[in-house]
Parts: sequence; structure tokens; C-alpha cells
Amino acid sequence: MAEASEVLMSVLPTIRVPRAGDRVHKDECAFSFASPESEGGLYVCMNTFLGFGSQYVDRHYNRTGQRAYLHITRTRKAQKEDDNSSGSGDPPKKKPTRLAIGIEGGFDVEQDQYEEEVKVVLLPDRLEVTSEDLATMPEDVRERVSLSMAGLMSADSVSHALQVQQWDGEVRQESKHAADLKQLDNGVKIPPSGWKCEVCDLRENLWMNLSDGKVLCGRRYFDGSGGNNHALLHFQQTGYPLAVKLGTITPDGADVYSYDEDDMVLDSKLPEHLAHFGIDMMTMEKTEHTMTELEIAVNQRVGEWEVIQESGATLRPLSGPGLTGMKNLGNSCYLNSVMQVLFTVPDFQSKYVSNIEKIFSETPSDPTQDFKTQVAKLGYGLLSGEYSKPAPDPGDDPTVTPELRGDQIGIAPRMFKALVGKGHPEFSTNRQQDAQEFLLHFINMVERNCRSEENPTEAFRFLVEERIVCQQSHKAKYTQRVDYIVQLPVPMDQATNTEELQEAERRREEAGAAGAPPPPAPRARIPFAACLAALSEPETLTDFWSSAVQAKTTASKTTRFASFPDHLVIQVKKFTFGLDWVPKKLDVSIDVPDTLDLSALRGMGQQPGEELLPEVAPPPLATPDVEVKAPVLDDSTVSQLCEMGFPLEACRKAVYYTGNTGIDAAMNWVMGHMDDPDFSAPLVLPGCSSAPGTTPTEAVSEEHLATIVSMGFSRDQATRALRATSNVLERAVDWIFSHLDDLESMEVSEGGRSAGESEGSREQPPGPRVRDGPGKYELFAFISHMGTSTMCGHYVCHIKKDQQWVIFNDQKVCASEKPPKDLGYLYFYRRVTE
Repeated sequence: MAEASEVLMSVLPTIRVPRAGDRVHKDECAFSFASPESEGGLYVCMNTFLGFGSQYVDRHYNRTGQRAYLHITRTRKAQKEDDNSSGSGDPPKKKPTRLAIGIEGGFDVEQDQYEEEVKVVLLPDRLEVTSEDLATMPEDVRERVSLSMAGLMSADSVSHALQVQQWDGEVRQESKHAADLKQLDNGVKIPPSGWKCEVCDLRENLWMNLSDGKVLCGRRYFDGSGGNNHALLHFQQTGYPLAVKLGTITPDGADVYSYDEDDMVLDSKLPEHLAHFGIDMMTMEKTEHTMTELEIAVNQRVGEWEVIQESGATLRPLSGPGLTGMKNLGNSCYLNSVMQVLFTVPDFQSKYVSNIEKIFSETPSDPTQDFKTQVAKLGYGLLSGEYSKPAPDPGDDPTVTPELRGDQIGIAPRMFKALVGKGHPEFSTNRQQDAQEFLLHFINMVERNCRSEENPTEAFRFLVEERIVCQQSHKAKYTQRVDYIVQLPVPMDQATNTEELQEAERRREEAGAAGAPPPPAPRARIPFAACLAALSEPETLTDFWSSAVQAKTTASKTTRFASFPDHLVIQVKKFTFGLDWVPKKLDVSIDVPDTLDLSALRGMGQQPGEELLPEVAPPPLATPDVEVKAPVLDDSTVSQLCEMGFPLEACRKAVYYTGNTGIDAAMNWVMGHMDDPDFSAPLVLPGCSSAPGTTPTEAVSEEHLATIVSMGFSRDQATRALRATSNVLERAVDWIFSHLDDLESMEVSEGGRSAGESEGSREQPPGPRVRDGPGKYELFAFISHMGTSTMCGHYVCHIKKDQQWVIFNDQKVCASEKPPKDLGYLYFYRRVTE
């Protein structure tokens, strides 16, 4: 102990006590997924508070010279539970009663119990100092080290704080209509039971309007179940905003929905509003599931192995390199599925996993905040096989081993999720997200972090050729844009089982008229060839400005591939809006092929004898000597769109670009531009090259310019993008990829000719780098979604490994016997080379 005491005395100035705001990484290694539960435990630097597994702690010491580390090891307690008690003497796990995380009654995200051991370890000789040893050391050493140990152990770790950040799905706001709600004196009195819909006689999922006492059924769900939308239709006809769900009324409250505010709300005057229709709140009993209970039931089910299903089959668990599960951190299955697929792509493997030692050696002082380090760490964790081991679960039936269930220890990508979601309004939360949106977000981050070096996202990047033919002059215009995903339309009118669908709809209507629950709806079967035909068919443009006739006219637009990527991503557009603008998911089965030949969809460019439209810019909407004024917009149309849940700026653009021609035209514009990266960006007036708050001559960041130029664009193009997006790099990258067809005409001179035409010797600015090859592909992965919306439900992925389909359902990894290829959401193909 004398040697350890001397060492501690010498390093005492470097030992810190954590303060408020310090980031303490005591649950996860910065370079691996080692944790206190791993073999060898975790070493926490007592100066930087970074955590390291036994494999990487020496690296940190050699690089920084820090010698004192708190060594934490945890061993899971043996425990056995039944319905009433636990074998460990701890109270039983409570069934969640609140749709929340980290608060009383919510989902418990830290239910495992551990025995913990801590001690100080001094490098490089790994001298160990326990709390008992500290008692024999000098007072100043004992006091400083003890305070640091206590501070580290009591501090919330970064990963724990992120995981258990309080989220309460039940927090509801007081409705703006509650205080002054208009209630009709129509003499209506509602009995305490025996209710049915006044339109279709349905006897469940009933809502009473608090203005006129009408009892009507709720919304129809995507699968045809639920109600028949009569309560919603009543609001649309009358404007009466508040309704209470019958069967949920108790002395403690009830479910109240505001159709105007499109959310569950609070009504502080609910007893008074109910009494108006003869309902005594104090005597009512609950007979229906509340909306929260229904959501909790879904959230408890989505983690089960049966959800994805392949039910009825005993799935064989798999383990080893490339077969590592990922823990669900609370609605993180979208991230798990996307990253599992990406790290089967050779470009991502070579960029991050093959170069892991180089990446780790060049990491900054805080590797937890370095993008390349965390992506490499995740890739190695998935591919190495080190974490592909059965997970112990002593709380379950001992006869059902983890091997039989497919559970693994797996990896928990907390550090990675925190970094890629940092600052993002959606991906930084615990809410479910759209896997396609996350894929594009991650591709964007890779683009920004691969300046002038190997860029794995080039494997997905391709050029789209758009050919627009003026129907009046028959002259054509060709433009190209970059894309990463093919969005495949679903033509429901091409279903091969139309008669079955019509019969099911007839039975549903009959059941509704009889007040019976609707029967299960069959799934529409859509041929993949019909989807491909819908993708390639010409689109009619009714408001096209033709430079040939110098006026607006009709044109046809045809979209083709200008290049074929090494790996092709296809998104099936299953999520849409009904005729009443209620979001819904198309329940369809598509016979997606294992092999795909898209050669016929390659663009051929200008055809022999075809005349091109003159390169003349359209006339400005305002002359240079006239001040550009804000457009006059139809406020009522903007309001109607906003009430449907669309962003204000998107609604303003929809009304502006459709010339105030009404809600239908504006809604069609919204539906056609929802996938635009700048969909929610502020409306920029014609004649202005910048967004509000900037000017055309405003200086742009040289660092941001270098980032965009490194992606293959010219300096002028990068400057235009930054000025159009208020110098925000993330928005500029999105903007430039969505406006490539506009960039060609951005340097039009006063004489109406482009700079390239006036200087024939000058080469065109380089475009984005793309790969090209044959348009023949084979399917190697797909991501499936279950639920009514991309913002809820569950994601899993299937990946073809060595000619065997494997299902990745978070921590469960098994051989797939019947991969549901017809029900996927995102499909991943790789090029077949002859």
C-alpha cells in the first residue's frame, strides 16, 4: 500500500470531483461496448470521466498520462419472480399503468438488479486501492480520492440520463375550447349505459360530442377496424370541437379529444359539461379501455418475438461475426434496423471497420463526440462477433434458455444514438421515427464527415434524369438531380384481388349498419410490375413555363435513371392520406422480386432530331426597381392546411405556389412535396436569393463552403445553397441535393446565355460523384414496419447472409424460415455483375 499511496499523492492534482454539468461516462467504453457488467469491468478516468474497457484503458493512459481510474464491476443478482413476489426479496416488477418512461407508473427501463464493486486502479502497473485501503492513507489523499469516488458513483452517467430521460406520453394540455365551450340547450340526456352510434349503431369506440350530446363512433383504423369516422365527420360538419370517450368516464376524469387541436386534451370543466347532458361523473364506472391503455398494450407487445411474426415456426438462433443483436433503447428499432443493413454494405465495412485502428489513433480528446469513432465502434461491435452471445435472464423460466428465444447480450448503441441525434428535433428523442428519414439523416451526416476522402454513401448515390416536353412546342428540357432512394408508388387500383376487397368492404358496411364489430379486412395484393409502371409513367405538368412559347402551358415529365448505383434502396410508399386527409397505412402485399432488371429505365438523353427548349430564364415576378412585397395569401386555406398538422411555412408555400386556387390544389401540392428536404423551410420570395435575414452579398462560412465543395459541387453552387438557407450547413446540403435541376440556370448572364455558352473553352462545374454500371440487381435486405404509422409500431430487418435469410429483431437474431418479402417498407438491392 505504501507504493500506491505514493502514486496517489503524486497524481492527486489530476483527480477531480464531478460537478454539475460534467459528462460522466461510467456505463460504456468510448471505443467499445464494454461496460461494468463486461468481463474486466469498466475503467473511468478520474480526470476526464471517460470510460474505457480493459482493452482500451492503456491506450488512454499512453496518450494522456492519466494514471488514476475508478474500476467498476457489476454482477447480476440471481432473481426469480412470480405474479406476487420475487425470489430475491425485491418487490415484483409492476405492470405499467402510465404511458411514460422514467416516472412513477411508467415503463421501468432499469429493472435489472446488480451487485457492484468499485476500487481505484493506478496505471501502468494496475495497482489497486479499495475503500478500506484509503482509510490507512494520509488525510488529504483519503479525502480527495473518496470525494471523487463518491461523486462518480452518485453522478448520473450520460447514457443513463439519455435512456431514462423522463418522457410522459400522457401529459395533456388544457383545451383552448374548454373554458368557453358552447353547449346547446337541446334537451338531450345521455343514459349511463347502453350507448350506440346514432348513425351506424356501432356499440364500441363511442364518443359523445360535448356541444350537442351526439353519440358517434370513432375513427376507422388502417386495417379496417375501429369505428366508421362518424364522430370526426360530425365535427367537420358542425365545428363542435370536443368529444369524450364513453366508457372511460370515472370520478377521476375521462378521455377528451379535441378535433380542432387534433390531440387528447384536458377539460377542467368536464364535470359541468357532462352534467349538462345528465351524466353524473361521480357515479360513472370505467367500461372501456382508455386511449393510454390501448397505447400501453401496443408498446408492451411490440417487443415480443411474435410481433414480426414468422409465427408458428421455431426459429433457430444464430450468433457469430455479423450476427450481433442490438438492444432497443426505447423506440430505437428504426435505428437498429437501418444500421444492421448498412454494415452489410462493403463500403461501410471498409471505411469504418477495416480502418478502425487508424480512426481510433486519430480520435480527438473526447472520442464520445467524434462521429467517425462512434460509427467505427458500432460497425466493429456488429461485425466482430464479440457481443454475439446468449443473454442471461435468470428471471424467466429456467427451462427456456436464451438460446431458444434468440436473445443476445448484443450491443446498446446509446453513445452512437446520442451523437447522431444531437440537436435533431426528432432523433434526439425517445419517440419512434421513420426508418427512411433516419437513413437519409445518417447519409447526410456521413457526407458531412467525409471531406475529400473515401465516402461510403457513394454506394447509394445515383443521378435521376428528368425529361420535360412542352406540349405546345414539342421541345424538350433535360435536367439531372441526385437521389439516394427510389420511392415506389402503390397503385391500389391495380390490386389483383379487387373482388375480394369489394366484398370485404360490403361486409364491413353491413356490420356497421348492424352495430357489429367490422370483420377483418383482407390485404390488397399489388403486382410489383404495376408499381414499377406507375413509377415510370409520364407525369402531366399543368403550370409549366415554356421558354419556347414564353408562356405557361402543359408539359409532360418523364423520370429515368441517369446512372445506376452499386446498391439500390427502394421505399414502398405505404403511408398516405385518405379522402378525409386522415393519415393511414396501406395494408398491401407486393410480390417484390429477388432479382431486378431496371435497364429499360435508363435515361438516354437528347434524342436524334429532338429540339431543346431555349436556355432563357422565366420573366421575373418583380422588376429590379420595384420593392418585392410579401405575397398575398389566402389565410383561410393556410389555416385549413395547418389544422391538418402540416408546418406553417409548408402551408404558406403550398398556397403561394398554387396561386391561391383553393384547398384541393394546395393539398395536392403538399402531397407532392412532403419529401422535399426544404418542405418546412421559410417561403423565399421570387427575386430573392436568400431566406429572411440574409442578403445576396452576405458572407458565407468558408468551412461550410469547403464541406459542400468536397462533395463534388462547384464553389458557386455551394455559395448559392448556403445563401438560400441562412448559412445553415445542414439545410444547405439538403437544399443543394433537391435543387440540382435549378443550378444549371443559376449563372444566366444578362444576354440570356449561360457562362458556359459565352466561354466555350470553360468546362462545366463538376457535379456530384456517382458510380454507374448495369441496372441488374439482387435483393439482399429489407426493413419491415408494423403499426398504423411510421411514428409508432415496430421495425425489424431481414438480411441475406451466405444465402440464408436472417431476421434481426433488436436483440433477437435467428435464421428466417419464411421471410415476409411482400410486406417490407425499405428494400435493399446490390448490383449483379456479369
